[in-house]
Amino acid sequence: MFRRRLRLSAAAGAGLLVVACAAFFGVQPTAAAPGDELTVDVSIDSFAPVAPKPGNPVVIKGRVTNTSSVTFDEPQALACIDRTRLASSADIADVSAEQDVAMRDRDSCANLTDGTAFQPFEQPLAPKASVDFTLTVPWEQWRISDRTGAYVVGVVFRGQPPDSDRITIGRARTLMPVISEPLPRKVKTALVIPLRHRPTQLGGSRFTNDSLAQSLSPTGSLGRLLALGKQHTVSWLVDPAMLDEVRQMAKGYEIVGAGGQTTKGTGQATAAAWLKEFEASRIRGNQVVLLPYGDPDVAGLLDSGEPLKKLVAQARTTTERYNLAPAFTNGLWLEGGAAASRYLAAASGGFAGATDQDLNLVSSSSWSADDRPALTKNPVYDVITPEGPNRSVRTVIADSALTSGGPDADSDDSPVQVRQRFAAETALIAAEGKGKNPATVVALPPRGWDVEGQATAALAGSLTLPWITATDVAQAVASTPRPPTTKAPAAPKSNGGLTGVQLDGIKQLDEAITTMQNLLANPDDLPQVMPQALLRSTSTSWRGFPDEARYFAAVELGSVNLQLNKVHLVNNPVNGERREIKVNLAGSKGTFPLTITNSTQWSVRVGIIVTSANRTDLRIEPQQSRILAAGQKWTPRINASAEQNGLIRANAQVITSSGRPVGDSEELLIQASQYGSVGWVLVGAACALLFGTSFVRIYRRIRTERRSPSHPTTEATTPDPLHPAPLDTSTDTTTDTTTGDPAPDELPEASLTEGVGSKDG
Repeated sequence: MFRRRLRLSAAAGAGLLVVACAAFFGVQPTAAAPGDELTVDVSIDSFAPVAPKPGNPVVIKGRVTNTSSVTFDEPQALACIDRTRLASSADIADVSAEQDVAMRDRDSCANLTDGTAFQPFEQPLAPKASVDFTLTVPWEQWRISDRTGAYVVGVVFRGQPPDSDRITIGRARTLMPVISEPLPRKVKTALVIPLRHRPTQLGGSRFTNDSLAQSLSPTGSLGRLLALGKQHTVSWLVDPAMLDEVRQMAKGYEIVGAGGQTTKGTGQATAAAWLKEFEASRIRGNQVVLLPYGDPDVAGLLDSGEPLKKLVAQARTTTERYNLAPAFTNGLWLEGGAAASRYLAAASGGFAGATDQDLNLVSSSSWSADDRPALTKNPVYDVITPEGPNRSVRTVIADSALTSGGPDADSDDSPVQVRQRFAAETALIAAEGKGKNPATVVALPPRGWDVEGQATAALAGSLTLPWITATDVAQAVASTPRPPTTKAPAAPKSNGGLTGVQLDGIKQLDEAITTMQNLLANPDDLPQVMPQALLRSTSTSWRGFPDEARYFAAVELGSVNLQLNKVHLVNNPVNGERREIKVNLAGSKGTFPLTITNSTQWSVRVGIIVTSANRTDLRIEPQQSRILAAGQKWTPRINASAEQNGLIRANAQVITSSGRPVGDSEELLIQASQYGSVGWVLVGAACALLFGTSFVRIYRRIRTERRSPSHPTTEATTPDPLHPAPLDTSTDTTTDTTTGDPAPDELPEASLTEGVGSKDG
């Protein structure tokens, strides 16, 4: 540590000494120091002709913008060239972007100072100022051969910052294909143009914003892209979910703003016009490839496992059944890590309606430069997929070099740079041919590329180059009946584009929609907008719009829960507040009613389950599920039992036939009033005492009677009903002096001979 401090101190001292000497002798810092920190932006906006023939002059137009904080004196723009001839696509790929080299030291583009190859500017270039330039370069000033090939050319900016010499402080390069003679073969080129937009439809006629309508306008990106199909043969790569949204907009729609306020959408006519032109383009023969519904994040869903994994197959099945006549191609588009074999195998098959005619598109940029398949002959390969049921998957590999732009970084979406790169790549492919068999390539812009559609328009315009024959993807596939095999690209463990928060929102929405489908008596009654909204929530188009993605999923979840909450237990609120449902349970077993209502427009199959929250002795007999028509109620009797007295807190939950909870549960307060075990013992003892005492008394009486059978009292008090005792004749007969009848205690004499119980009688 002590030695390190000494070294640092020595270094600091040496630095101070150098500065002091410089100040004493008046020595200025070198020009490289300010030059390395200053920046001037140079852009090439026009390059003509696209592919000059030997002898043709070249005109380069562009703009210089001072993005630094200093003023440059004596500014000028100069043409430059790297005279190394590029003869193949591999040569173009090897051109260095020189990102790690200081601008003043970049020598890959030598300045042309002869004749008209430079342009001085009349005024110093102040900070934030811009100036246009036009450089006309005669052919001979390039000083290159007349052989067919491609060259790196460009424009550099030189100026003098304060207290420094003139330095090179800005540069822009591009590719210049040179065609010395007719090329030996044609290049059949299929340009695939994606037509996609992030979801905005919330359901029915409700939309989150008007961004889709703006994009559909003639000056919007989707409007400009669709217009390319009027003059060129292209293949449309379309998200069918977006088509559904445009169709709804054409019928009329409204925008849901903050607080739920709605305003009428303004793009109805625009959407109708766009749909009309889209249909006209299909009639003209432009192929339509439909993506999985919603264009889902395949890698993200598959990496997350169930239940989201199944949505990939659902999206593909939804597209396979999509109503779009005439016929369309069911397609899949993967790039980057999402093109790994585990994703390609899972997403290319395993869904209802999968056929060998389905199109699987993968960008060549998914492979590393060393492992990338050769695409100079054909774009179709059988990609090995050991993880899937099929050992290989027929795949169309789009050449990412055709849309990569110039050799400089951050130039892949410049229209001029893209056009020049496309022209150079295809010209070299055409020049490599020795026979008359054409080569076939597929150009597919990457996701998130060319937001405004201008670079894609430059690609479409390049289809008119002399060595290009425009075709579609279907013809490209048909031209390769026996494709070669290749390994799938390597990929990291996780390759999804959606965030964890987005995936959680999708899981909640999937759970709610699954519950809704289980609830319906006929699962096919599930509104189609619900699964469609679920697939829209998985779209890769949400990249860059996380807030809109979360809002969309939350609104759709609320819409499904609104329907689920229409099936619930009846609980009348008190003073606007929901209270517990109170029931009494008398005895060890009892019943109490609960009422379920169905306020939806569909028939549902429901059940009910009651669980205790504070006791373990509550027993509930299971209830059979019941179908409730729309608007109906059902009041089942809940059979319950409890072993102890007291208050039981329980929860009553409406469930589907498969046991999934529907909505929120209701709290029950069950008052259990019954005898305990001690009470039953006392009752039993009392009954035994009562009946035992009675039995003893009866037994004693019977025993006494048996011991004294002739006791007069007993005979008198217990007469025999069949043999009554004889009448007593010793008593005198008296007469009632009032009535003349015999007295009560007296009997007439005749009764002695007429008595029923007499021995003679």
